Amino acid sequence: MRACAPESDGIVVRDGVKIRYARYGHGDPTILLLPTWSLVHSRCWKLQVPYLARHFTVVTFDGRGNGASDRPVGAAAYRDTEFAADALAVLDAVGVDRAVLVGISAGGLWGLRLCAEHGDRVLGAVFIAPAVPLAPPLAERTVTRFHDLIDDPAGWQLYNARVWRDRYPEFVEFMVGRICSEPHSTKQVEDAVGWAMETDGEMLTDSHLGVADHDEACARRLAAMVTCPMVVMHGTDDAVRNHAASVALAEATGADLVTLVGAGHFPQVRDPVRVNLIIKRFAEGLRR
Repeated sequence: MRACAPESDGIVVRDGVKIRYARYGHGDPTILLLPTWSLVHSRCWKLQVPYLARHFTVVTFDGRGNGASDRPVGAAAYRDTEFAADALAVLDAVGVDRAVLVGISAGGLWGLRLCAEHGDRVLGAVFIAPAVPLAPPLAERTVTRFHDLIDDPAGWQLYNARVWRDRYPEFVEFMVGRICSEPHSTKQVEDAVGWAMETDGEMLTDSHLGVADHDEACARRLAAMVTCPMVVMHGTDDAVRNHAASVALAEATGADLVTLVGAGHFPQVRDPVRVNLIIKRFAEGLRR
């Protein structure tokens, strides 16, 4: 798929934090591709933008903490409310009143907040492997001890503030391997490692702690407020997030659940055709 140059791009400043955005295409409705966790930036949507921009207006922005956006210090700067407010500022900057949201992983947290508390700006939402805390973590993640000093960390024990500070590249290699866990993902892993190395472990610690209070009670409260149409996608081979959480989110919001057989945590980079067609059909339905 060929690269797509933006029709316009720019910087929006909110509370002193610069957020870089780009706009592609001219069709209706507008699709806002939300940032995910600050481990990577908006290039994670590079296989969606060229196709979707042929049919819709597409807007992306680098989430705070990576890419060409600022890296504010402190966990409070990475709350889901901050990412949601950034999204609204970007929509205002490009002159869009309402958009179709598409979010992956942590983008599901910002998207859920927008759907619940700013429904007048949301036409509908597509969540892919959303990181909503509505089910227990995968069994292999239960070894995580985020604040502990671990002598010889391995596997998910690398999800640890001290490791991120002192051995960040080692964590990146592990984490990207879990995100792009499907066979023959060499290019996807290479890309994601490069994006992750544009930030650092201290910033990532802030981003982790920033959403620590978004617990199950918060997620269920927000889900109960959602009134817009939704689709939730999740791969059966996701090595990062529990498929059961997407099932619970679909039940709580009345969303359609699409189970992607054989897909990992980032299906938009490993099976972009299938993901793009689902997004396109959903957005066309809202247009009609």
